[in-house]
Amino acid sequence: MLHDIREMLDPSRIQWRFGPVSCRERPRLVLTDLPVCGNCHSFSADGTWLGMDVDYANDRGSYALTRIEEQTVLDAGKILTWSDYKRDENEPTFGLLSQVSPDGNYVVSTVKDRSVFVPKPEIEFSQLFFPIKGILAVYSRRTKNFSALPGADDPEYVQSNAVWSADGKRIIFARSKAYALSALRDQGKVLLTEEECREFLKEGKTFRFDLYSVPFNEGRGGKAEPLEGASNNGMSNYFPKCSPDGKWIVFCKAKSFMLLQPDSELYILPATGGEARRLQCNTGRMNSWHSWSPNSKWLVFSSKARGPYTQLFLTHIDEEGNSTPPVVLDRFTSSDRAANIPEFVNLSPGAIQNIRDKFTDDHSYWRAGNEFLKAQDWKNAERMFRKALAMNPRNINARVNLGSVLTRTERVEEGIKHLRAALEVDPRSAAAHHCLAVALAMRGRVDEAVVRCRKALEVKPDMADARNTLGAMLLRQGETAQAMAEFRHAVEADPRNANALANLAHVEVGTGQLDLAAEHYRRSLRLRPAGDIYQALAGLLARQGKKQEALELCEQAASSLSSTAENRYCRGRMWQAVGRRAEAAAQFRAALELDAGHLGAGHQLGLVLAEMGHTADAIRQYRRVLERHPDHRQTLGNLARLLTTAADPARRDGTEAVRLAEKAARLADARNFVVLDTLAAAYAEANRWEEALITQRQAIRLAESQRQVRAVPPMRQRLDLYELHQPWRE
Repeated sequence: MLHDIREMLDPSRIQWRFGPVSCRERPRLVLTDLPVCGNCHSFSADGTWLGMDVDYANDRGSYALTRIEEQTVLDAGKILTWSDYKRDENEPTFGLLSQVSPDGNYVVSTVKDRSVFVPKPEIEFSQLFFPIKGILAVYSRRTKNFSALPGADDPEYVQSNAVWSADGKRIIFARSKAYALSALRDQGKVLLTEEECREFLKEGKTFRFDLYSVPFNEGRGGKAEPLEGASNNGMSNYFPKCSPDGKWIVFCKAKSFMLLQPDSELYILPATGGEARRLQCNTGRMNSWHSWSPNSKWLVFSSKARGPYTQLFLTHIDEEGNSTPPVVLDRFTSSDRAANIPEFVNLSPGAIQNIRDKFTDDHSYWRAGNEFLKAQDWKNAERMFRKALAMNPRNINARVNLGSVLTRTERVEEGIKHLRAALEVDPRSAAAHHCLAVALAMRGRVDEAVVRCRKALEVKPDMADARNTLGAMLLRQGETAQAMAEFRHAVEADPRNANALANLAHVEVGTGQLDLAAEHYRRSLRLRPAGDIYQALAGLLARQGKKQEALELCEQAASSLSSTAENRYCRGRMWQAVGRRAEAAAQFRAALELDAGHLGAGHQLGLVLAEMGHTADAIRQYRRVLERHPDHRQTLGNLARLLTTAADPARRDGTEAVRLAEKAARLADARNFVVLDTLAAAYAEANRWEEALITQRQAIRLAESQRQVRAVPPMRQRLDLYELHQPWRE
């Protein structure tokens, strides 16, 4: 038996093990470290032909078809591509769930396909993945031609998950009405966003499949008929597997969708259709990826009954189609890896010694890196891009993406070197210019970043991300009107650019266009639910006096955002904005439980505690923050103010308050009137009256120069107190 084992934190490190089910030791590894997708595979009935999905030469439709030998080599000559089926139609094809025929002469797959493919945060069920469009096509190994399969080629339906009957005369497949995602704009995308699939993820829409049977007729097809017992039953029916003796079909049944469904269970029915019976071997959570033994007496399948990683289970099937209780195959699995797609192979245990690839190129590693990039797995993305560059130092895409990863992981100078190297190869690379702009901005080199953004836009005037970055740089230069114009250009170029919409809203808040800003915040949230945008919109609604809307938004955020430390922090800020301090404090504490060093949550918790009158708790919290972040100016200032103005004399400490406030003033370069106001109060508490007067007058002048009209009167009142040698109490 052969099966795939996959390290969940590094999906590129696929391993295949091959050995007898009865082995007492862990089976031998026959394939390791394939940097492209090599998960979906199938064998001919006699085990002599292997077909497997691969991502080769920047083509997701690539498929390897090879004769099995003890030392099997996968080279470029053994790779075909499903994209060659009616390539002139210029329609993307990925070739989904391909299957080799029993005699090894044909392969059937889904082409012209579109799938819902959304990563999910939980490790147990890490994606929602099922096809919503596609027809069946057949590849002939002898003629090397592709052709649609009549009876399963209706574009009004999605036809997928095809398997061969034991004699190769019929094809069983899953079918449903084809569906177009209303929110999807880029038809070439693979990974989709939660918003693009909102109707399935959040609005409760189901998508169910029925099993159909169609004659093969040497590729001529015929009329497809629903399979009795696995269709029209109000459930989703998929993954049919025909027993080699031609007697049974075992398939999966779930409430909706396909692949990685927690409620999927195995059912058995006669090969020609009939009553479907639930197998007794089913475990309590996800039963799938099953395979028949060559003698049709055993079934191996994957389940998550014992943890987040799939494990392999074995059951015996008797002549009447009854199963025994499942036995876990511990030696075929590992504690830190998922075991997927087990397959009985009709070969002796020594028939496969090694399977190695000779087709991997720099594009393969670049594509693998991109998948890690999308998942924000910076470490493995960097590893893949470096491998791509080792094979081809002139791979511009890999060089730019490596520079971007290094920048994101705070190795900015190294990132800048790679981005400049990319521009030496291609001075007109808009992506390199833009990524370099981002890196330069992180180093505070705003003027240079503006130049790089403009160079990117010379090449690609409609590059929304470059427009957005340029707007952000102009805003830092104080060019508000020009920044707003760039954000608007970005949104015009890409109405689905959530970052540009949010930035446009930020500027509109500053210019008093509050209703328009709220609209743009909401549009941004529909595209990318993010804690900071929820937070900004809640604050805006509270500012407009729309407290009920702000409260509803808080509740919406609680149900939409995952419980990361950053999202908990943002939810706390939302509760702050509507004046619900206790709820805010609870969220900040939850954020700190997830990340004890989260600066924002730690600081805001101290602030909320102080506002609630819990002065001692606030002081302790601020001290905890400064243990981790000794130069955080706001925390230094807030703690100094508490130690200066607390009503309880036991909480006041003028000497420490002066030390903290002086440090905060140095960090602010004496340009923050709030910090100077705090420092003056600390001097007063320490009976340093002359310094208190000088500093307070300086704070007032600074506030007046910055037109902070409301802040000046209370500061003048404090100045009067200091002239009378009276300290200020909060």
